[in-house]
Amino acid sequence: MAVYKVQVATGRDSLAGTFDTISITLVGSHGESPKHVLDGFGFDFQPGSVREYKVPSKRALGPILLIRLHKEPYSFFPENMWYCNTVRVTSPEGNTYCFPCYRWIQGYCTVDLSPLSAAQTPCDNSHHLLQKHRREELVLQQERYSSPPPSRRAMGSGSLQTLAVSLCRLRLGHALKPFWPVCVSPEYVIEHWQEDSFFGYQYLNGFNPVLIRKCTALPENFPVTQEMVAGSLGESTSLQEELQRGSIYIADYKLLEDIPTTKVNGHQQYIAAPLCLLHQKPSGEVVPLAIQLSQHPGPDSPIFLPSDSEWLWTLAKTWVRNSEFHLHEVTSHLLRAHLLAEVFAVATQRQLPMCHPLYKLLIPHIRFSIHIDILGRTFLISPGGVFDRAIATGRLGLTVLLRKALENLTYRTLCLPDDIQERGVASLQNYYYRDDGLKIWGAIESFVSGIVGIYYRTSLSVQSDHELQAWVGEIFTKGFLGREASGIPSALGTVAELTKYLTMVIFTCSAYHAAINSGQFELATFMPNYPSSMRKPPPRNKAKVTLKEFLDTIPEMNTTSLILSVLWVLRNEDQDLRPLGTYPDEHFTEHGPKQLMADFQDRLAEISQEIEERNRSLTLSYNYLYPPNIENSTAI
Repeated sequence: MAVYKVQVATGRDSLAGTFDTISITLVGSHGESPKHVLDGFGFDFQPGSVREYKVPSKRALGPILLIRLHKEPYSFFPENMWYCNTVRVTSPEGNTYCFPCYRWIQGYCTVDLSPLSAAQTPCDNSHHLLQKHRREELVLQQERYSSPPPSRRAMGSGSLQTLAVSLCRLRLGHALKPFWPVCVSPEYVIEHWQEDSFFGYQYLNGFNPVLIRKCTALPENFPVTQEMVAGSLGESTSLQEELQRGSIYIADYKLLEDIPTTKVNGHQQYIAAPLCLLHQKPSGEVVPLAIQLSQHPGPDSPIFLPSDSEWLWTLAKTWVRNSEFHLHEVTSHLLRAHLLAEVFAVATQRQLPMCHPLYKLLIPHIRFSIHIDILGRTFLISPGGVFDRAIATGRLGLTVLLRKALENLTYRTLCLPDDIQERGVASLQNYYYRDDGLKIWGAIESFVSGIVGIYYRTSLSVQSDHELQAWVGEIFTKGFLGREASGIPSALGTVAELTKYLTMVIFTCSAYHAAINSGQFELATFMPNYPSSMRKPPPRNKAKVTLKEFLDTIPEMNTTSLILSVLWVLRNEDQDLRPLGTYPDEHFTEHGPKQLMADFQDRLAEISQEIEERNRSLTLSYNYLYPPNIENSTAI
């Protein structure tokens, strides 16, 4: 008779425990033990518990290769999910084996777990039982993730089910109390939203800093003349000189052309597809020079200028900010942050077994991504949801805009260094998103390069990893619909290509999402700065606009309240936030990856100090890419 010691750790989440019967089977190289019920005194699997049991076997099993956890009914209690952290098995000979789980186990089922040993690519597994388990795990995962499954996490500020509670908090005045350092306070927005300099500042360091690009020649459909902008540029220079100097930038909202709109509060809403010309002054300020509210110049599409009457110019800028709302929320936020994170998450779960080094690397960066998107589909873009009730596109316009955005999405856009180069913004002054983002990209790239170097010594080892290639291929076909023009790889051939691709995935799920998501509430508290809809069509001439006409164009009070309640939820810090580089779940056991994690954390700490030092001299600090504020994954 051989007796094995088994230690079971349940997650700390308040809902992690279960009353179901949990049994275990130990599988070794010399056989397997009988199924044994893990039953001690009291509530065995309560949240945060670590319980020990003795499991008998008629004979010694040899090295433990697998364990099977059996979840079955207990008495009259209804089934409830269980979050298992780890299981540790100690043999009579004193050898200890750790089996990571770190996931919810739902329903009455059997779950096979392999030991937490050195991460292994498909070529590394030699024992036939481990090879068989690896294949069976992927088959099961592909069945489980054939469509996005519901998932479970602690209900709290991160849940969209708290919309009503959040709105109550707004009314009680708690909305202005931030959970992390903000860049721009709501009070500042209210005081400065009409200023041209603040309008331009948001292109650099607001929550959609990915649209602005250098303009070296005016587009044919944007006939701005020297006479139009002479007053703004001053006598010492000209528009042509500034174009040659590289200080003219443009924001083009062409994607919004021909997007269908819906009715809000029973009234038809409107969308524009403007062009906005910007100038960076020698002082570093970025200001708008000219705005055209359509892609087609002509008598019915005038070019608006800072010299126009106050409320006409304000209305033109507000139309641009409304266009910013649509492009930000649908393309920059929903598509590039949330939907791509979900694609990465599903492909990782379907194509990479838990023992794969890339699964171990990526799993912290896809945490809760599927769950938050399910909530988004349920509350935001479902029939009668927020998009139908408060946003000009409605669900129909949303789908059209998503399709157009995906057709225009490229690999270079997703890779920050390439994107900076392509948009021509490397020399743009005071562009803190770029500065901080490139530092974090570099830190991630260094960390990823180290991990890849441990497990992939040559390009041949990358090419021969069929699980890795299936993962990349699924992202290409399912996420990017096999569109070769996107430049998204359908396969990876070298170590350098793998490193860049993984860096893009982790950056997108963490830092990029933080930059795009953070600050929405603070910058949109005052609705004219970020209107979700417009109740009147864009002006077709330069007739004087009154304050009343302006107010009759921007959203109504109930629309504003609904949008703010959503943005309040999106700006709240999760109670279980895991900052970038924080890895409490032990997936890697080897010294090499653990040292790389420590080095990664040290570099992020250095970046944090550099940001703190920079911010001390700024009127408006930039904290959206402050590492302690960046979550490991797209989880809210």
